Amino acid sequence: MLIGARLRQLREQKEMRLGDIENRTGLPISAISRIENGRTIPSLETVERFAAVLEVPFYQLFLAGDEAPSPTSPPPKETLEELTGDNCEKGPDAQFLLELRNLVSRLTESDRDAILSLAKTLAAR
Repeated sequence: MLIGARLRQLREQKEMRLGDIENRTGLPISAISRIENGRTIPSLETVERFAAVLEVPFYQLFLAGDEAPSPTSPPPKETLEELTGDNCEKGPDAQFLLELRNLVSRLTESDRDAILSLAKTLAAR
């Protein structure tokens, strides 16, 4: 479910109007409408505002239902090795990421910054 649709769903469940959200978040109705209709992706700060106004935990804005995430869910992966699995299970994408990490670790900080800046510029196009 898209975040905008979820925000609208929760707002309607709370029987709130766009004007109520506007008054409590300080966002103009036009911005709220664009978010709810999926024409704008809200910042995390804006999503936090919605969570506070709708009086729901932040995570509920990203779930389709009202249930909390399962406490038996596996913990999130923290390292690249955990994400890629055992050596015998690594596919070409995992191998590429591991090689890339090794190469990037050898770069100087200024070289890494230059590459990141270039990547951001290319991604913005």
